[in-house]
Amino acid sequence: MASLDTGGDDGHKKGPGVKKAKKQSTRVDMTPMVDLGFLLITFFIFTATMSNPTTMDLNMPKDSDKKDQETKIKQSGSLTVLLAKDNKVFYYEGEMDPTGANFKSDTYKGIRNEIINKKKEVVSHYVQDPACEQEARAKGKSIDDCKQKDFFVIIKPTDDATYKNVVDMLDEMTINKVARYALVKPFPGELDAIRLTIGGSPAAAAPATPAK
Repeated sequence: MASLDTGGDDGHKKGPGVKKAKKQSTRVDMTPMVDLGFLLITFFIFTATMSNPTTMDLNMPKDSDKKDQETKIKQSGSLTVLLAKDNKVFYYEGEMDPTGANFKSDTYKGIRNEIINKKKEVVSHYVQDPACEQEARAKGKSIDDCKQKDFFVIIKPTDDATYKNVVDMLDEMTINKVARYALVKPFPGELDAIRLTIGGSPAAAAPATPAK
């Protein structure tokens, strides 16, 4: 709200001559603007949406000593990725060959191509499953999850792998839209294969305790 301060004079010059206009000053009342500012702040506080925490679903296999209770996966669709020291990555498809013929090494950039190729291979052998597709539609999911239901990536970080290595590999799962993957401890045979590949020697077996 603005007001004009004209002073006490009526603006007329006494006596003969030309009428002279008195210079007027403008004063702006900022009180309503302060009220409006608080109303806007209150509005934005009550209507703002707080950021929701981002979570990641990760299914771990059953921890059991009984073979019949272990989580079963189809070997033809599995890809095992081992994370070693110095940002080294090793992988093999299906079951590991005792001779190490299918045990290969790659970089984090190259492992993406292996994941993509393996996923395409599994999807190409997909046989239509009406029950799986109906369940996916009921949950609002795409049937692409059914097409790659046999595709499973097993991530096995060694003790020498860094936290960044694990996060980078989990990011690859998200980037390549891998529906099924898990974090598992590497087997002793896999650790020996890594040592042999990088020029080391397999771990020595513990000496047997003599019978009393």
